[in-house]
Parts: sequence; structure tokens; C-alpha cells
Amino acid sequence: MSGHASSHKAKSKKPLALIGAGLLATAGVATAGTLASAGQYAGSGDQAAKADHAVFVQGNELDGNTIHVFERDDDGVLTAAGEYETGGKGGHQTDAPTDSLASQGSLVYDDRSGMLLAVNAGSGTVTSFRVRGQKLSDPQVVDSGGEFPASIAVSGKVAYVMNAGGAGSVQGFKITEKGLKPLKGSHRSLGLENEDVPLFSSSPGEVEFTPDGRNLVVTTKSNNTVEVFPMKRGGLPAVDEPVVSDSAGGVPFAISFDPAGRMLVAEAEKATVSTYKVRRDGKLKVVQEPLANGQETLCWLERAGDFFYGGNTGNSTVTGYRMDENGKLALTNAVGVATPPSANSQGVIDLAVTADDRFVYVQNAVSGTVDGFRVEEDGALTKVTTVEDLPVFGESGMEGIAAV
Repeated sequence: MSGHASSHKAKSKKPLALIGAGLLATAGVATAGTLASAGQYAGSGDQAAKADHAVFVQGNELDGNTIHVFERDDDGVLTAAGEYETGGKGGHQTDAPTDSLASQGSLVYDDRSGMLLAVNAGSGTVTSFRVRGQKLSDPQVVDSGGEFPASIAVSGKVAYVMNAGGAGSVQGFKITEKGLKPLKGSHRSLGLENEDVPLFSSSPGEVEFTPDGRNLVVTTKSNNTVEVFPMKRGGLPAVDEPVVSDSAGGVPFAISFDPAGRMLVAEAEKATVSTYKVRRDGKLKVVQEPLANGQETLCWLERAGDFFYGGNTGNSTVTGYRMDENGKLALTNAVGVATPPSANSQGVIDLAVTADDRFVYVQNAVSGTVDGFRVEEDGALTKVTTVEDLPVFGESGMEGIAAV
């Protein structure tokens, strides 16, 4: 890998004309003091403590990041269930038009440990909470290992944080009963050339593990690369620098996987999705060339059972996809829109899917709303709920959503 260093350094490129928007605010604030006494909900040895029928939204407020919690009923309808301070600050990337963190996966629920993990981009930290039902407790804050943390990936007992600022990096952590503990020897640079607060179009988009945990994948937008760290047992990268592949489509952003382990990457430039096989050595094989959805600025992509849903922030729509048994991806309908756009649903950004794949929740950054949809048999989405009066995109904006 020694000969790879020069090619991995980011090249100077013009900012990309992406589009976006977002933020959230809710009622029922739990202060840090309240959180400290919330151990009644989940003691450190209570392995039964898990999230249930809940949707979590990261406010990403600059003066103090909060998690906005909603209870979900059996029909997918959301009811506000409180706010919890993370003990860190939200962040806002330079020139970000709608999505302040310009990433996917900034808020992650880990069912194995029953923990919710949130980035604090403005303070370079990550907060873990224990979750029981819709209650958060025992917040633990750790340094992210870099500047402007923007995405988190989990595999087994290991979590990796993607730091988007400066040279960019990934930093590993052990998931313990007492929160995240830095994994010695796990830090790896991405070799980028950003300021500590990055330009939204040149920051990395997401970090994610392959389903088998053998590879850690990062997308870089203006470099147009998909970068892979093969992993050793124990959660450490097997290489000093990632295996770099050119992206099949322009401006790779979000990452998702089908049940067979094929990797789908959403590409913002022309609202496309490319499909890859990730080899054990970190090299990629293109399975399907970029599939366009006819929309504008596809940045987010999540799987719900047999379907995938993508958020198009350029024109505030959600696209549905279906993959057949041979790995061929297709739109669920000819127009590339899974649900009619709404005047109260502007600035579509991040999405989350419930564990049973029945419901999809979408953040609308410009409107300051979250929409909930039921997944129909043909892949269409039927709106079942809208949460309003959340922090609207301005100097910063909400980013990050998780659902169970």
C-alpha cells in the first residue's frame, strides 16, 4: 500500500453544486441533570434495556445538540416523548444549503447494546445513551478522534466514527456497558484537504460496515471515490490507507446494502444509484452502472425489506427502488417518486426505517417536519403522520434520524 499515498491525497476541485436543507425542535426538554438521574430506566447491567416503538431525531443545535424522541404507535403515528441534551454542540458545514452535516448515519441505534450513538460535530465528540422504550439515560461523551464527526457505523461490539473535517479520518471504538471506549490503533486518515469545518461538497458522505463486518467503507464526494478499509478480527483496519476505487457515478454520498451483501451507493450529481460487490481485499466490482431516478440531488438511501428509499433534496421527493433476486435494481414506478411531494415536506434529507420494515420516516429540513410513511406491498409510501414545529434549517439544521 506504500505506493498509494500520493494518489489518495485529495485533488483540488471546484465545489459541487449540491442542494439541500434541514433542522428540528420539539417539546419536553430533559436537562443534563435530569439525564444524570435517569438511571432508573436502565442500569448498566440491564441487558434487557432496549428501544421500542421509537423514532429519534438529532436536532444538531449549535448552542447545544439535543435528541428529540417520539413514541411510535402500531399505525406509525408519532407523539413527542421528550428531548435529551447530548452534552455537545451541533455543527454546520461551510456553504451547506440544507443538510448541515452533509452526511448519512450521524445518529445510530445499536440494537445489540441498546445504545443510541450521536455525533456532536461542533465539539468533536460523540455521545452514547442507554435506551429503554422511548427513554434515554446515562449519557457518556467521548472525543471523536478528529474534527467535525458526521457519521457512525456499527458492527458487533465495534463502532467507527467518520470525522469530516481537516484531513478526515475514521476512529474506532469498543461499545461497552459504560459507553464508547477508543480502540487503540484504529485511527486512519482519509487524506483529504478540508478546513476543520469542511466545505459540504468536499466532505466525506458516510462510513458503513459491510454486513459481514469484513470491510469498512467511506464515500468521498468531490474526490468521487469509494474507499474501503479491509478489517482484521478485533475491529482494527488491516491496512494503513484505504483501497480506493473511482465511483461509478458522480458525487457518491450514502451507502446501503441488500440482503445478499451487495452495496448500493447513492450519487448526488445526477441522482443515481450504483451497485457493487465489495471484495474481501477491499476492491470493488460494479454490478450495475448508475441508475437515474429522474429527480434532483439524491443524497440518502435506506433499505426497507425488499425496497430501498432515497431522499432527493433538490426537489424534495422520495424515490422507491426494488432489487430482484439477481441483484438488478429498478424503480418501483416510472416517475421515480414513491409518494406525492407536499408543500409541508420541503428540504427532504435523512431517512430512517423501523426494524420491522413497515414504516419509513423522512426529515424535511426547510419545513422543520418529519413525515412517517407506511410501506405498501408495491413499494409505494402512504403518509401516516407528520411531526411539525421542529427546528428549521438556518444557521444550522437537524440531521440524523433513527427508528425502531
